[in-house]
Amino acid sequence: MTISLMNLPYPHNALEPVISAATLEVHHGKHHQAYVTKTNALAAEKGMEGSSLETLVRWAASNQDRGLFNQAAQVWNHGFYWFSLSPDRTSPAGDLQTRINTDFGSAEQLIAKLAEAAVGHFASGWAWLVLGEDDKLAIETTNDAGTPLVSNRLPLLTIDVWEHAYYLDRKNDRKAYVEAVLERTLNWDFALANLVRKEAWTYPA
Repeated sequence: MTISLMNLPYPHNALEPVISAATLEVHHGKHHQAYVTKTNALAAEKGMEGSSLETLVRWAASNQDRGLFNQAAQVWNHGFYWFSLSPDRTSPAGDLQTRINTDFGSAEQLIAKLAEAAVGHFASGWAWLVLGEDDKLAIETTNDAGTPLVSNRLPLLTIDVWEHAYYLDRKNDRKAYVEAVLERTLNWDFALANLVRKEAWTYPA
């Protein structure tokens, strides 16, 4: 099975004015595509071209294959990120809302902590909302291609804080990008679906 560049779950202009069509065209069509191309090439070199993306990421992590991990994990992270965004405003609901109130006090406090983590993360990486091993919600950041997919934490949402996620729209103003995403485009329905499923999201074949 060859890994493919997944389609965006919405048109390129659907997230404007928070994220422009120009940014999505470059971010998805160039950056994400490059990770896909390199992942397939490295998987073929290792005789693993029939493996799922999740298998490649976990194998690379456990075997300390940094080259394959960086490419494959970035394919997965970007796919997860596209679904973490929505052109429709959503709000926490159901068990997710209950857990947020228990573990953070309120959605507003969670958003404030997620913003702080995303804006304050040094250099390139990702800010995540996860369900931890203790069955509690938590916020964490990962460097570069790092992903909770290879940990014992369940990823629920992510924000890409690599500069290419926002530079065309915001230059180097990560804070403005993060605040806009949190206010208008974060997909809480996706987070709830991940929580209910209790298994990590699977990259589309």
